[in-house]
Amino acid sequence: MEPDDVLAGLDPEQREVAQAVRGPVCVLAGAGTGKTRAITHRIAHAVRSGVVDAQSVLAVTFTTRAAGELRQRLRQLGTPGVQARTFHAAALRQLTYFWPRVIGGDPPRVIESKLPLLIDACRSVRKNPDRSELRDIASEIEWAKVTQVGPEDYAEAARKAGRTPPVPAEEVFRLYDAYETLRRDRHLVDFETILELTAAVMTEHREVAAQIRQQYRYFVVDEYQDVNPLQKLLLDTWLGGRDDLCVVGDPNQTIYSFTGATPRYLTGFSVEHPDAAVIKLVRDYRSTPQVVSLANRVLDRARTPHKLALIAQRPDGPEPVFAEYDDEPAEAEGVARAVKKLADGGVPTREIAVLFRVNAQSEVYEQAFAKAGVPYLLRGADRFFERPEVRQAVVLLRGAARSAADDDELAPTVHHILAGIGLTPEAPGGGKAREKWESLRALADLAEDLAAEGGDLPAFVAELERRASEQHAPPVEGVTLASLHAAKGLEWDAVFLVGVTDGMMPIIYAETPDQIEEERRLLYVGITRARAHLALSWALARSPGGRRSRRPSRFLDGLTGRPAAQSRASSPAPKDRRAVAAPVSCRVCAKTLVAAAEQKLGRCAGCPADYDEALLERLKAWRTGVAKETKVPTYVIFTDVTLQAIAERSPTSEQDLLAITGIGRVKLERYGEAVFALCRAAQDQTEDA
Repeated sequence: MEPDDVLAGLDPEQREVAQAVRGPVCVLAGAGTGKTRAITHRIAHAVRSGVVDAQSVLAVTFTTRAAGELRQRLRQLGTPGVQARTFHAAALRQLTYFWPRVIGGDPPRVIESKLPLLIDACRSVRKNPDRSELRDIASEIEWAKVTQVGPEDYAEAARKAGRTPPVPAEEVFRLYDAYETLRRDRHLVDFETILELTAAVMTEHREVAAQIRQQYRYFVVDEYQDVNPLQKLLLDTWLGGRDDLCVVGDPNQTIYSFTGATPRYLTGFSVEHPDAAVIKLVRDYRSTPQVVSLANRVLDRARTPHKLALIAQRPDGPEPVFAEYDDEPAEAEGVARAVKKLADGGVPTREIAVLFRVNAQSEVYEQAFAKAGVPYLLRGADRFFERPEVRQAVVLLRGAARSAADDDELAPTVHHILAGIGLTPEAPGGGKAREKWESLRALADLAEDLAAEGGDLPAFVAELERRASEQHAPPVEGVTLASLHAAKGLEWDAVFLVGVTDGMMPIIYAETPDQIEEERRLLYVGITRARAHLALSWALARSPGGRRSRRPSRFLDGLTGRPAAQSRASSPAPKDRRAVAAPVSCRVCAKTLVAAAEQKLGRCAGCPADYDEALLERLKAWRTGVAKETKVPTYVIFTDVTLQAIAERSPTSEQDLLAITGIGRVKLERYGEAVFALCRAAQDQTEDA
């Protein structure tokens, strides 16, 4: 294959990506626009044209399955040897390799979940939260660690970020501190610590950094809108000041801000890298024009300058369906009937998904599908290769492969083994038995496909092990039930978005404009999962006979053919809502600010500051006078960093002053007028000069 051969079949924008073989490159790729195709062909073109060796490429993804798909596509393009891994897998590989050399002893053991260690931490501080509280506390610890906030700084950081902890902030601090102590004492690392330690080892040991940077010279990062500050720190450490970097992402699919992720690294890439090539992919090859049109209209009212209007490339399909039901059971039964009609019309159930905002909504659909005799799968309940029946089958198949004769036929042998653990000619009615049967049937179908290609039993077992390592499950018959977050990155022929009401979409906990906009993007992600058939529905009441007080989501106003919902301003705001952190970016270079002092200044410590030194001196003199008069330390009024921020921004309105981190209503009322007067006087003197 010649270097230019890998460019064949690409559209003009994808070809532009593939030919931009030197970084920095930023690819803004809308849903269904072939971003994976573009970046794999870019890597293949760079390798085949001699720009880089395959072994020097590190492609970073967010899921093991995405990494496996990337490697598979690169093998098909004739460029094996490229390292495609998640942030955590790449970091763990490096940390494990260098640990004995620079730290000594065995590397720490990785924990998959924080909960067991957190339970022990609770015992150590005599705290006994319930299971749901534990999960929320674990999430708070994860947020703190990815934003590089230590236990002692958690309470203040959470307050500034507008988060509402699941338990008092002081208790989160104590549990976070106890968790970290136990983790270190037991020589354990969680996923965040893996990234942190890898960056630290590279920073403190130059020979380690030199070896890793010698190995990896060419970086590609997928889903860049989901990168968090800790991942960005590790990426910058890997790069070591170099800029052979290609990032790919979609600002319209930013839905993980609550975990600490921020799209600002993506949207601010050209500020951080002024000479970057920025390429947009907007040709949607996934969805029909009808689905694309609805997705675009949902985003039309978004409060963001970073919109990517998609252009459909497929032929026309059916119009999206909007359905209103009296209550949730009626909605679930209606969806089950519609799914059955699609399945009877030839749409495989594995190509149908029901998506909801929160996992608790799944129960009524499980009941409706079981009653209708429709097979279903709960995505996220467990991974395919971790299901008991699949693990048992793999063990039996592995044993059979070791003693297989050359003339053993693959498909009959696999069917015989699977029949012994529950695969019958006909499917059971439903429930767990049907789910187990579908898993075994999927293994049997995979064996038949491989047998048709001439594969034998050892080759089949090897294929299963490869798929397990890459979380690449074979297609399983059954309707997918999944949350909108779990559905990201997937697609189906038919998608049912259910429970699309105000209070659920946007969810009741979303209060700020940024949080509302993230909910809008979540609906957009759900819509763009559909290739052809799309239905959106809502119920006016929770239970039969209940008060019909619900309204369709505000995001659907003007889109359903029904009158827009009345104003929702009169709805009381529920108390104790969970707030989501809004990352603070440097106003000079757009990097996300982590340090409290930098957040207050609104810029990186190393970025240039433009301010009136005379104003800063007058502010300090005023502060000293007020401190003497009120008999309090000067820092109680404003810290030096706060005064610096005031001098740099020169606020002359309440909104401007409140925008400075750490200044709230109380200080505004006490000192606002004096600060405004000093700033206006400084501005007048500048204009007179």
